[in-house]
Order: sequence, then C-alpha cells, then structure tokens
Amino acid sequence: MVYFKWAFWGTFWLIVAAFFHYTLPQNDIVRIVNTEVERQELNDWTRMFWATPDDQSVDLINRDVQFIHAVTPEGDIRVYRNEDTGWGWPPYFKFDTSNLYAEASDAVSTKAAPEWYAVKHYGWRNEFLSIFPNAVSIKPVAGPDVRIIPWLNIVILTLFFALVWAIWARWRRFRRNRIDPVLEELEDSYDAASDSLAEKRGRIGRWLDSWKSKK
Repeated sequence: MVYFKWAFWGTFWLIVAAFFHYTLPQNDIVRIVNTEVERQELNDWTRMFWATPDDQSVDLINRDVQFIHAVTPEGDIRVYRNEDTGWGWPPYFKFDTSNLYAEASDAVSTKAAPEWYAVKHYGWRNEFLSIFPNAVSIKPVAGPDVRIIPWLNIVILTLFFALVWAIWARWRRFRRNRIDPVLEELEDSYDAASDSLAEKRGRIGRWLDSWKSKK
C-alpha cells in the first residue's frame, strides 16, 4: 500500500512537471540562420504537439508549416515551428505568425557577423517524433551572454505551489478535525467489540473445559 501511494504521487508530480515544462515559456539566445516553409506529415499520435488547424483542414494528413532555424552560442542547432495558438491552449493568444516569420527572415545573420536574438517559445523538440517547439516572439539582445530571468514562470509556479500548500493545509486541518476523530471512534468500537468477543470465547472455552473435567 505504501509503495502504491508513493508510485501514485510520483507519477502525479511527474505529469505536473511535464505539463509546466511543455507549457511555460522558455527563452533561447540564438543566431537565426534560416527560415523556410516545409510540408509536414501529421500523425494521429503527434497531432497534439501541433497547432489546431481550421475546420477545413482537420482531416489533412500533412500541411505547410513555417520554420525558424537557429544556432546557439555553443553551436547547438535549434529549430522552431511558427504557428498561431489562437484562443486555444496554451493561452499565448498568438495571431501574428506572418509578422513573426517576416521578423525572423529579416534577422538572419552569418557566423562572421552574428546578430543575437532571444527566441521565446514553448513545447519540446523531439527528432524521433518530429515535433518542434513553437516560437512565440523574437527580440534582439546585446550579445550571446545575455541572461533572461523568467519572471512569468517564477510568478506562475509560486502561485501554483501556494495553491497546493493552501489545499494541503486545509485538507490536513479537515482530516484532523473531522476524519481522524471518526476513525479513532471506529477503532475504539472495533477494539471494544474484539475484547467482548474474546471474553465470550473465553467463557465458552472455560465452559467446555468444565465438561472435560467432569468426564
């Protein structure tokens, strides 16, 4: 029972962590090297990682997607898709895909004369599943060593854990005041019933022993 409890809560918090890691915005300092439009196959089990298409293209198995290619100061490759989120989830309310594509195309620079940008994005990159993080915005930065503090993430996570703490504290108080007394009363009743049953069994045993002695 204890192992099941730990497994349940471990799985629960793993799902919560994955949800926040996928949804909350992240910033990469990169040099944009290319923008292009590619035809992408949409598998049934990876559609959740792409923007929801309009009603006329729901049943399409592929569609054109805008991509932004970039390189980090360490030389790692970053590829972002550029899709509107609209009014759906995550709630970034992104409607400027075309504008962002134009900005990214204008921000392309060479290795000899690099221009550094902070690309805000959400989502995951997985080459095996062919999923890409979605770029939300780009802005120029002074250089590759710029550090961006994720204030929004800090606020959201602080509020979330404050809510979890409040719920947990109220649950403990409710359990201590309402549930534990009932459980203790049931346990006392069970113990009393067990003692009574043991006493009756003792009486029956002594009665049987008395008959044995007579024989």
